[in-house]
Amino acid sequence: MTESTLTHPTVPAPRSAVLDDAHVGDIRGALGTIKEGDTAERRGLSAKLKTLLAIVGPGLIVMVGDNDAGAFGTYTQAGQNYGTRLLWTLLLLVPVLYVNQEMVLRLGAVTGVGHARLILERFGKFWGAFSVIDLFLLNALTIVTEFIGVTLAVGYLGLPKAASVLVAAAVVIVAASTGSFRRFERTAIFLCLGSLLLIPIYFIAHPGTGQMAHDFLVPGMPEHSQLSDVMLLIIAIVGTTVAPWQLFFQQSYVIDKRITPRFMRYEKADLWLGIVIVVIGAAAMMGFTAVAFAGTKGFGNFADAAAVAHGLEAYAGKTAGVLFAIALLDASIIGASAVSLSTAYALGDVLGLKHSLHRGIKGAKGFYAVFAGLILTAAIIVIIPGSPLGLLTEGVQTLAGVLLPSASVFLLLLCNDRAVLGPWVNGKAMNVFTSFVVAVLVALSIILTAAVLFPDITSAAILNIMAICGVAGILALGYAELRRRRKGWALAGPIDRTGKATWRMPPLDQLPKPIISTGRKIGLTALRTYLLVAMLLVIVRIVQLAMGN
Repeated sequence: MTESTLTHPTVPAPRSAVLDDAHVGDIRGALGTIKEGDTAERRGLSAKLKTLLAIVGPGLIVMVGDNDAGAFGTYTQAGQNYGTRLLWTLLLLVPVLYVNQEMVLRLGAVTGVGHARLILERFGKFWGAFSVIDLFLLNALTIVTEFIGVTLAVGYLGLPKAASVLVAAAVVIVAASTGSFRRFERTAIFLCLGSLLLIPIYFIAHPGTGQMAHDFLVPGMPEHSQLSDVMLLIIAIVGTTVAPWQLFFQQSYVIDKRITPRFMRYEKADLWLGIVIVVIGAAAMMGFTAVAFAGTKGFGNFADAAAVAHGLEAYAGKTAGVLFAIALLDASIIGASAVSLSTAYALGDVLGLKHSLHRGIKGAKGFYAVFAGLILTAAIIVIIPGSPLGLLTEGVQTLAGVLLPSASVFLLLLCNDRAVLGPWVNGKAMNVFTSFVVAVLVALSIILTAAVLFPDITSAAILNIMAICGVAGILALGYAELRRRRKGWALAGPIDRTGKATWRMPPLDQLPKPIISTGRKIGLTALRTYLLVAMLLVIVRIVQLAMGN
């Protein structure tokens, strides 16, 4: 042993929790670069702006990707059938969007591990497998709806549908397969700019600004309408705005972009930018569709997004229709890309595959095989004559609504796991709000499941379901508090927030085994049972419809 070894022993570097070494290094964003060891304080507006530009991407892409083909159909249906009376739902969804995506942002930046893998590690193989399988199936169907959007857009523009679908699929695959994260993000942000085409359509159609402002700020229900129909559309708006794939995508994309807790506030600004754009786009769609169909035979008789383009043309001219079709095509491509990536990231995390856009095809064959396979399969399904495209769209919306509560439950639990997030765990106010959101999502999920099984469900039945869910929630809270007092359990102590900027989750094999209380086991078992039963019933119902029964 040499003297240098005795006086300067080698200290092994701490192991990282990240699962792919391509997730460590410089941040190479579409609009700037931040070196891995850059810890300098950002002083002055110019320095802060440059940092923000380098970070912008994850929040913007996930939110604009949320305004996909399904969202175009849902928002324009709300405008065509009920005018602007449901605009207030968008305002209520803003805090829900931010809270959900802010939590996965924290999980990604702090842990370096994807959402599906964290569920697997902290809740066991069943839930890990369940989260990946249901994500895979739901995303596969969602991608089909994106290419349905492509057919509607190119059909209005007079382009060949089959060839256009295949070209769109090729564009999505090529954009993600260059081995350069920066190239992909630049392409994605360029496509995000396409969503701004909805703004000139709004000004061309010129809906009443005063009425829109009133309906955005003051909740109300459409007059002379069936509560059951309105409730189902509201659930569709919630489902298309807060989708399970978003949670998996943003967490993994933040990790792949190599964003760490140090840049959390910049990523939150990126998220707010995306939320503002998505709400403006959704409100614009409701507004210009409402005014285009007001007083016409089409009012209250929504067909599809292509019919909306024709309605806009009849009301405001050819330019409005063309811009809408281009925006729909753009949104469908962004949606297909983001949803496919969320699946490939999740499978890569769980199966131990190399999964990064920093790698080329040779360096991550499994990752790109999953990504390209999903895109091509969906494209082929859409161009096959006789495919039940309408039924697939309905199935996606229904399954998304059924599965969303489980995604939100695990998100909330993970964000209270101190071994996972340390000083970044949720505070009390965040937990109270998120628990309320989860309760509402569960109630909406039950209503949606009931509506699929019983298409003629009455307004009274929906109100009864809501009342039962509310009573059940109150009883559950009361039981939990009574049990806590009887057992003498203390409330969670204060959270030590020191060292937040540099704290990262230890490697997975160093985490203490999670302690799952009896109450939590009962709750998870109930959730598991409900999800399995609801999914089976929904699938059976869809098959029956497909067979003409």
